[in-house]
Amino acid sequence: MELQQLKEMATQVRRDIVRMVHGAQSGHPGGSLGCSDFLTALYFKVMKHDPAFNMDGIGEDLFFLSNGHISPLLYSVLARSGYFRVEELATFRQLNSRLQGHPATHEHLPGVRIASGSLGQGMSVAVGAALAKKLNKDDRMVYSLHGDGELQEGQNWEAIMFAAHHKVDNLIATIDYNGQQIDGPTEMVMGLGDLRGKFEAFGWTVLDIAEGNNMERVLEGLEEAKALSGKGKPVCILLHTAMGSGVSFMEGTHEWHGIAPNDAQLAQALVELTGATTDY
Repeated sequence: MELQQLKEMATQVRRDIVRMVHGAQSGHPGGSLGCSDFLTALYFKVMKHDPAFNMDGIGEDLFFLSNGHISPLLYSVLARSGYFRVEELATFRQLNSRLQGHPATHEHLPGVRIASGSLGQGMSVAVGAALAKKLNKDDRMVYSLHGDGELQEGQNWEAIMFAAHHKVDNLIATIDYNGQQIDGPTEMVMGLGDLRGKFEAFGWTVLDIAEGNNMERVLEGLEEAKALSGKGKPVCILLHTAMGSGVSFMEGTHEWHGIAPNDAQLAQALVELTGATTDY
């Protein structure tokens, strides 16, 4: 996809997110909206992947969503990429749906490689998958996405140390650095300190995407991350986003971490999210 098409797709993904969460009256719109530009760029421009899904992923780039509560975003991107019918998005969080609140392999939904709901585990999985690719002489990349508040879980840092020690340099782990988590700003709940300094001290290469909701800057950052890979160190992207990006009344506050819009709020959101869109 070209730049304008990617921007239009990100808008469509955002429309899917707010409609899915509204339809279920349950879910997590804030982080989903904030990471929409990133995941759209990844699936529609950057990664080599096949919607004819194979769990082994041999010869493909792999993506692991660690902060699994932003499942509306993942489901929209997978559906719009052709992994399953877009109309299935209407079943989000319904009984017997494959699109549960947190992605799980039990539902056998194409594109979902791990169950992610218990925070802090995705880094370990991504590191293991990337190391397996290196051992198997598979030259494709592994990408992962993590919440900044999620880094308060200690298991992350064990995996981060392991990845550097074993020179897992085919891994690009992105941190959604929006400064918000379910109970409030991360600095109030548990300050994260100097994330760049921490990752660098653990032996990673780190870069910032200062405008994580600007498609041009996201694409540039991902290209830079790819160029930095393969040099003996795993790569971390600090993706500076606004929670709720794209919907004015949701932006920048933890209050929209995990609540659904009402009818009037949905209508306002859809007015703001206009463009060349085709809703399910």
